[in-house]
Amino acid sequence: MKRILFIQTAFLGDVILATAAFSEAKRLFPEAEIDVVVKKGNESLLENNPQLTHVFTFDKKAGKFKEIFRLRKVFKKRQYDIVFNFQRFGSSGILTLLSGAKKMYGFKKNPFSFGFSKSFEHTIGDGTHEVERNMQLLLEFGAVKKVRPVLYPSEKQFDKVAMYKQKTYYCLAPASVWFTKQLPEKKWVELIHTLGQEASIYLLGAPSDGELCERIIAASNQSNVVNLSGKLSLLESAALMKDAQRNYVNDSGPLHIASAMNAPVTAFFLSTIPAFGFGPLSDDSQILDVGELYCRPCGLHGFKACPEGHFKCSEITLSAVKK
Repeated sequence: MKRILFIQTAFLGDVILATAAFSEAKRLFPEAEIDVVVKKGNESLLENNPQLTHVFTFDKKAGKFKEIFRLRKVFKKRQYDIVFNFQRFGSSGILTLLSGAKKMYGFKKNPFSFGFSKSFEHTIGDGTHEVERNMQLLLEFGAVKKVRPVLYPSEKQFDKVAMYKQKTYYCLAPASVWFTKQLPEKKWVELIHTLGQEASIYLLGAPSDGELCERIIAASNQSNVVNLSGKLSLLESAALMKDAQRNYVNDSGPLHIASAMNAPVTAFFLSTIPAFGFGPLSDDSQILDVGELYCRPCGLHGFKACPEGHFKCSEITLSAVKK
């Protein structure tokens, strides 16, 4: 194969997990040019990735169909041998069909899968990891079923965070887009007290997470806790997480950043469960949850509020947390 295109226009974590397939494709076809299209805003994750030739963005805000036909022109010029579409929604299916590729592989759940060369099952809930689900599309070419995703912070990005690595430190990522996937503030405060005052404790997140982090710091009443939310890029955060004594995350994007850096991680699963296929892949990983509840899991992506009104899945005991 001369040129391969991957389509993954979903969330940050989905793009990170897709990097496992990029690595396998490059291993299998070392001379091939490998391109990917991601949702605008996620392209920075793929900076410095040596497997990739081009990273294209799909900007829904610019108009879905306008973007589809803009990318169609780009793809036609590239003349792909095969497209691997990891997305299950209509716009990615249209992109696949209009790509002009000789072969088109994707999932049966995509409404346009009837036009694909081959389509595959996408089953959530049986314990299959998302990396394995994606890799189904490459198995016939000799791919390994499960490969750790990988990110590539630059030397400059490692240098940017070097000042924070002068002593033992922990990283905490307390925020989530979904309320029912986010460990409550009081639990993060409890965790900070458990970690103590000897090591540095860094709170990571987006600029919008700043107020949450400030409240946690104030409630902890510890001087060794620093709010870095909004101060580091995604790859700078990855560079910092790599050498942390341990990282503590929700079932969200930072979990997958930890996996991609093979960083020690403890992941808190509240309304969702690891069996959905989005658990940690680091060699040193720990999952903490409340165990079985009649209402858990209540959904794949989480909710803005607990559907049952009690939020018992957040009552995770921290006594077993690794330090």
